[in-house]
Parts: sequence; C-alpha cells; structure tokens
Amino acid sequence: MTKKIVYQGEPGANSHIACKLFDPKLESIACSTFDHAFNEVINGKSDLGMIPIENSIAGRVADIHRLMPTSGLKIIGEYFLEIQHTLMGINESTLETLNSVRSHEMALSQCRNSIDKLGLIPHVAADTAGSAREISELNDKTIGAIASPLAAEVYNLKILKENMEDKGFNTTRFLILSRDEVKPEVNDENSITTLVFKVRNVPSALYKALGGFATNGINMLKLESYQIDGSFLATQFYVDIKGHCDEDSVQRALDELSHYADEVKILGVYPGARER
Repeated sequence: MTKKIVYQGEPGANSHIACKLFDPKLESIACSTFDHAFNEVINGKSDLGMIPIENSIAGRVADIHRLMPTSGLKIIGEYFLEIQHTLMGINESTLETLNSVRSHEMALSQCRNSIDKLGLIPHVAADTAGSAREISELNDKTIGAIASPLAAEVYNLKILKENMEDKGFNTTRFLILSRDEVKPEVNDENSITTLVFKVRNVPSALYKALGGFATNGINMLKLESYQIDGSFLATQFYVDIKGHCDEDSVQRALDELSHYADEVKILGVYPGARER
C-alpha cells in the first residue's frame, strides 16, 4: 500500500513540489488548511506531513508554532525548497495580452519589480496554486498568475516568464512530521533537536534558562518567541539546537533548562538536511 504525505494548499503548490521531491514514491494529498493537514496525520489517514516552518525572505509561517506543540506529532526530518515564481496564463495569453496578475500576497511582494516592469496590475488571491486554477477556469487571456512551474503543468497553463522573483535566494524550510518518533543515531554529528519551553516574564528568566546551552557548548540554530493563550504573563520559545537530545552535553543543558523553564517539550530529533 502506498504511503501518503499531506501538505497545505492546492495541487501545484510549493508544498506539493516539496512532497514530490522529498520522496516521489509517496502519494501527495492536498489539504485546505494547516489544521486539516495536521489532523490527517494525527488521525492516521496519512503517514507524514510536509509543513513549511520558515522562509528565507518572509520569515516564519503563521499557525505552525501554535499547532506543533499540542499535536503530539514528531519532527523526523527537514527539507529545503528553492522557490520559483513563474508567470503563467492560458494558452492564448502572451505578455502583451496580460493586464493583470493574481497570486498570494507574499508571492506578489517578492515579484514586485518584475510585475511593475511588465505594467501589470497585481491582485491578491488566497494562494499561488489556487490562482493558477482560477485563471484556468476563467479562460481570460488578459489575466495571469504567479505560481510554481508544477501549477502550470497541473492546470494546463502556458509559462510566459520564468524567474519572476526579484531576489534569487528565496528558500522555504519544511519539516516532515510523523505520528511515530524516528531518531538518528546518538553519534550522528548532523542531528538537530527541536524543542519548546515557557518562561515567565520576569527579570533574567530567559538568560538563566539558556545558560546551560552556553556552558555545555551547544550551538543554538534558531530561537523564536511568541505569546500563548492571549497572555502577556509568559512567553513560549521555539528552539533548534545542533546535537542529539540523548548526548551527554545536550542532556546536561536540558536538565539546567528544566530548572528555569516550564513545560519543556522535545518536538523531534532528526538529521539536518544541510550544513548550518
């Protein structure tokens, strides 16, 4: 039986591409929302989830930090995808026939200079692949969409211009989620441990909580904070560290963290997909 991997978005979305490139043998399943994607894995309807966590230009992806700590799912890997923004239209379209373009607001902002040079009027849509589907259904040669090359293939659209992005270092990092924990070997030097913890908003709380990572020589790859439950009394932190949670040095750092932080929860230990 073919294993399934879910993603948020419509067929042809960048998350869909990430699924296909990560493991072509998996069946990719589209979900309308992140909540839907998480629930498909939690309920056993899909084996894995391909979830974007951050983009090199736009920053972190909303909702993910809220969903992950309470989902019970484990991070078992990561995948980096270089984002390609492509201008497309129906088969009768040319650059000369277009007068407007639609896409997700982030894609439009990342292609602003290219859009201006072509003299197109931008219109914000729900997502990139959905924009491609919409112009295919409208069958209007004056309307284009900015989406992935896969979206053009899925919706039988003509690519009018490639590399629409204004900057060439647009990369999205995805996390692969599973119900079952799969850890690399303890001596794997490429291991990453992801965890969350809470501290009260009192003087030196974060300084004390993180001190163990410094004294034990643990490299911190990522540290983000966000408020939870609409309260300003405590802050939750999302952390990526270089190292395996079962290593002695990491164990000592986590033990010290537990003295100063509440609800320390390891979300996963997994092999890094690239050098940090």
